[in-house]
Amino acid sequence: MALLAYNRGLKLSSPGYPVVGVGFTGSLASSRPKFGDHRFYLSTRTSDRLSVSTVTLSKGLRTREQEDTVSSHLLLKAIANACKVQAASVSHLTESDLSDEHETHFSEDQELEQLVDGKICFKVYPFSSETCTSTAERKIILSGSFNPLHDGHIKLLEVATSFCGSGYPCFEISAVNADKPPLSVSQIKDRIKQFEKAGKTVIISNQPYFYKKAELFPGSAFVIGADTVARLINCA
Repeated sequence: MALLAYNRGLKLSSPGYPVVGVGFTGSLASSRPKFGDHRFYLSTRTSDRLSVSTVTLSKGLRTREQEDTVSSHLLLKAIANACKVQAASVSHLTESDLSDEHETHFSEDQELEQLVDGKICFKVYPFSSETCTSTAERKIILSGSFNPLHDGHIKLLEVATSFCGSGYPCFEISAVNADKPPLSVSQIKDRIKQFEKAGKTVIISNQPYFYKKAELFPGSAFVIGADTVARLINCA
């Protein structure tokens, strides 16, 4: 659930803004006695971290409202921790309650592997110093392999941005190809270095087809070169 929420947040966010996905489900006290445990699960996902907690509450100790208070407090604390915000350390759990927490950290290589495997939809490298003043969905995207990136690519996106008006200019590389093996992590990182050197934002995605890119970046304008235009028109 947290991973689905994280991917949804990526699609809605502006380049360079941190995203957190939150998942919560549980079975708490109700008007009728429950045969099973009173418990809940919560998780948070950021670009480099996954946190999961399982809490089992003592049956008969609290009302539904009190169990809601306990679960809500721990959920807000988990969100604060994911956002690296100081949270109150007051605990509403008793010694008879059971709580299990674990956290997994991801390196950049692991994040890119997850992207290639389809677990996360894209990763943004906001190397540009330009400020995003448009709505979160509005991006101006030039897709390609950029092997290598050259001045023609940069000029094309600059000209397109001047025509499109408001929007955040981004380059985009799909790590997954339609008719070739996916890029390796080392290949992806080598191409990313070009954009860091040029000071340009690049998005690494796992969608090789334009109709899928359009679903991934709703409301965005896509810039294509003459060779891509010819290929799309003469697709047969």
